[in-house]
Amino acid sequence: MFPTVSHFLEYLLGINLPLPFNTFGVFVALAFVAGYWAFTQELRRKEALGILHPIRKTIIIGEPATTTDLIMNGLFGFIIGYKLLYALLNYSLFVSDAQSILMSTKGNIFGGLFLGVLFAYWDYKEKEKHKLANPKETVVKIRPYQLMSNLIVWAAVWGFLGAKFFDNLEYWDDFVKNPIERLLSFSGLTFYGGLICGGAAVLYIAKKNGIKPLHMLDVGGPGMMLAYAVGRIGCHLSGDGDWGIVNPDPKPFSWLPDWLWSYKYPNNVVGEGIPIPGCGPGKFCNELAQGVYPTPIYEVIICLILFAFLWSIRDKIKAPGLMFGIYMILNGVERFMIELIRVNSKYNVFGLRFTQAEMISTFLVVGGIALCIYSLRNKNKLA
Repeated sequence: MFPTVSHFLEYLLGINLPLPFNTFGVFVALAFVAGYWAFTQELRRKEALGILHPIRKTIIIGEPATTTDLIMNGLFGFIIGYKLLYALLNYSLFVSDAQSILMSTKGNIFGGLFLGVLFAYWDYKEKEKHKLANPKETVVKIRPYQLMSNLIVWAAVWGFLGAKFFDNLEYWDDFVKNPIERLLSFSGLTFYGGLICGGAAVLYIAKKNGIKPLHMLDVGGPGMMLAYAVGRIGCHLSGDGDWGIVNPDPKPFSWLPDWLWSYKYPNNVVGEGIPIPGCGPGKFCNELAQGVYPTPIYEVIICLILFAFLWSIRDKIKAPGLMFGIYMILNGVERFMIELIRVNSKYNVFGLRFTQAEMISTFLVVGGIALCIYSLRNKNKLA
């Protein structure tokens, strides 16, 4: 439907504006924004209730820029400049296949050197402005919500790595055939892999800053449900392969839109299906031969409703860990039900056939029930 932002703008406004942004990537970014907002609101609320507290850290002010600072800033600037100038000079190629440029060794050495020197010089001048003859130690207060910038970076990096790892486990045969392509591709991400690895990274940073794991998990429950819903919008609009099984049945209601009952995902980003008559030239010119259940949009609707429910009960829940336990149960049930009509790779163990998501969903439900029972039984001790 809308594999890139340019396709969406052309549909909406009738203008052809070539932009190097794919729709899925934009909604992944928006999912992090949504999660950031929800996490921040919950951290502020729990601090106001006295559940979470600011921490104090000792820092040194007035130090000049170190050699390590200059090298790291210069290296960061070099990488950006190396890619940026090459992308601008080869804009048509960048628009048509941004991934191949970003993940390759191609770049412009002059752009890299220019921005590398500029970033290092900027860091040097900034440190010089605040340099003291005798650098001194000072204590600063860091409130819980101020950790979010650091947490979101850790969640993004480790979440992406976890999502790639679990996806390649799920589609092992494809990974063995094309390991480099699978590793470097921005597509092919498994939500539960991102949840597990990104969540572990967030808990680690939170604990280092005085936030107990159960409290951080409770903070994250509603936000993760919201972020998941926003991310699934990108899956649906881009047609990234997370659709359902073939649905040949007629619509149960005449007023129901075709795309909400059985959809062929025209112009999907994975190139699945048959050529679309009159489309082209271009790489987004296929649609599925038969309509399938549009499971991503089902998940968007369900998870927005579940987020609204979690958000509405957060003031009523007092036992640490209970909110996240409820989130685990709701998330597990939702995903398990969707898997029944979703295309996915299946494992075969002792005669049982199941998908990776079904297995993890089952663990989530069982773990969520156990966490709820534990939280309620130990409410006073955990508070």
